[in-house]
Amino acid sequence: MSAVIEASGLIKRAGRATLLDGVSVTVAAGEMVAIIGPNGAGKSTLLRLLSGDLRPSEGKVRLKQRGIGSYTPRELAARRAMLSQHINVTFPFTVEEIVLMGAGERSAREAGRLVEAALDEVGLSHFRERQLPTLSGGEQQRAHFARVLVQLACGEAEHGPGLLLLDEPTSSLDLRHQIDLVEAARRRASSGTAVIAILHDLNLAIRFADRLVVLNGGRLAADGPRAEVVTRETIRDIFEIDAVVHQADGVPYVLPQSMRAAMLPR
Repeated sequence: MSAVIEASGLIKRAGRATLLDGVSVTVAAGEMVAIIGPNGAGKSTLLRLLSGDLRPSEGKVRLKQRGIGSYTPRELAARRAMLSQHINVTFPFTVEEIVLMGAGERSAREAGRLVEAALDEVGLSHFRERQLPTLSGGEQQRAHFARVLVQLACGEAEHGPGLLLLDEPTSSLDLRHQIDLVEAARRRASSGTAVIAILHDLNLAIRFADRLVVLNGGRLAADGPRAEVVTRETIRDIFEIDAVVHQADGVPYVLPQSMRAAMLPR
């Protein structure tokens, strides 16, 4: 399928520090990609460059065959939707009002069906009248995910398959809702959306994506199918832990061992 997002030779500097160093990645329509790596590897920097929120010091990002910097904010919002890791809302908006914000300038009547569907998908229909700050962190995260789903649906209705970016979307969710979110993302990919997510949980990343992009020290350490990337050697090199990698129905899963074992001479 055709590429939705293409990044080539991305370098991002902050003062004397190089946050990202020569990273290239392409994601096609209908593809699901998880970005993994240790803390400080450059994962969030890469996602923000792919979203257009940051500009690279060097390199290029093309969204749907066009330089991402050439889009106006409104055009960009119609072609990619991003769920950030930290969203702080202190005003007393209701859950329904937050989700409706994803529809942009559309009225509540125009976007009503999409809002209803998104609230139902994240399991918050019964909380629609609750003020967002009164909810738990996980419930707030689900409300923002519903908002992003509405934004994505509105954009794709006009411009075809878009890009869904998720930065640590499951960090405040319980196990059930982690799986629910992952499956919701998979449904979008099956409809042609390009989906990219940063995930710290390796087993969730493996379940989420058929392809893994591994960053380490701001550089691309690996990019490929999960069965090729998830090996004991890769986990040892990147995360500095020992692990046992098993397979179930052809899909790998990881059982971490000890950090001490990883530091022993090879």
